[in-house]
Amino acid sequence: MNHSLAEMHRAHRSWWPWAVLAIVLLGTAASDGKNDVENAVLGGVLLAVLATVPAVLPVLPGALASGPLLASGALSGAYFALGYADGPIFLALPTATFLVASVVAVRRWLPGALVGAALLAGGLAGRWQWYADEPHKSLWQGIGMFGVVLAAGAVATATRNRFEARAERVERASTEERLRMAQDLHDGVGHGLAVIAMQAGVALHVLDRDPAKARESLEAIRATSREALESLRSELATIAGEPAPRRPAPGVEAVPALVERVRSAGLRVEVIGDPGTLAEPVGEAAYAVLQEALTNVLRHAVATTATIVWERGSDSVALRVSDDGRGGEVQDEGMGIGGMRARVTAIGGTFRAGPQQHGGFEVTAVLPA
Repeated sequence: MNHSLAEMHRAHRSWWPWAVLAIVLLGTAASDGKNDVENAVLGGVLLAVLATVPAVLPVLPGALASGPLLASGALSGAYFALGYADGPIFLALPTATFLVASVVAVRRWLPGALVGAALLAGGLAGRWQWYADEPHKSLWQGIGMFGVVLAAGAVATATRNRFEARAERVERASTEERLRMAQDLHDGVGHGLAVIAMQAGVALHVLDRDPAKARESLEAIRATSREALESLRSELATIAGEPAPRRPAPGVEAVPALVERVRSAGLRVEVIGDPGTLAEPVGEAAYAVLQEALTNVLRHAVATTATIVWERGSDSVALRVSDDGRGGEVQDEGMGIGGMRARVTAIGGTFRAGPQQHGGFEVTAVLPA
């Protein structure tokens, strides 16, 4: 049982089982007050309370969970077999069954509940046999207890399943949100750092012989770092639970600025074709793939040229990003290639990434237009 479900269970059963125990105690004392059986009140109250105690105790783990149900059924059966009167003791076994079934699986509580109900029914039969009780009443009481006990277990199981499903949905949504934020940080901040590193290298290379070019690289570093810091601040605010306006994700309209930023880092970028107008989620996926592919070229490829090819079809648009670097097989997709693949497949596209036959590396995404 997960932590949130345990918390809900503790909150759910915090007070009412004790109320049932009090009702059983007082009600049994009243119902056995006029009973002709010797020490009816003392003996009846003691057995009834003991039969209800499993409802207020912690549920035992695993196969031991049925134990309290067996005890409750046996004590209830003993109560009736000794001739004590009908009363709120009928609540003991159904209450214990409900609380055990709300924590453990059906296979753990059902055998104990069935055997406990059988022991209780046996006690009713004994009271009829030994104390001239009405036979038809004892028969229907026994059958009714089987139904009530099973119904209590079924309701508890349904409630537990609903709590578990809700907890799983919350956990899944939380995990997906964490993954989304990690992916956004990887895409935005990772790209910015790659561009900054390249720009810093360019600035150091031309610092003495071309101060103007060095200044241009430093200005690009400033602009890129500011953008990366804004992205980082926004995501950290979201993680911390602070209100932060969500920046719209860039689409194909931001591709020219992306290309210029990468060019300014010293990589030659050729663009062939045009994506045209794309729906918002498709444009966002295309931009994310292009950004990550160019970032990988900057960081890993040791390339001088990257080529971007757009091919627009009747119902799809293909994006290919290739370079003239060292290529190499992908050993671990990580968040980079894995993130690109996830974005593309999420909108019904196809994705491929791998080395080219004549050197270099190529990323291909076919997106629905």
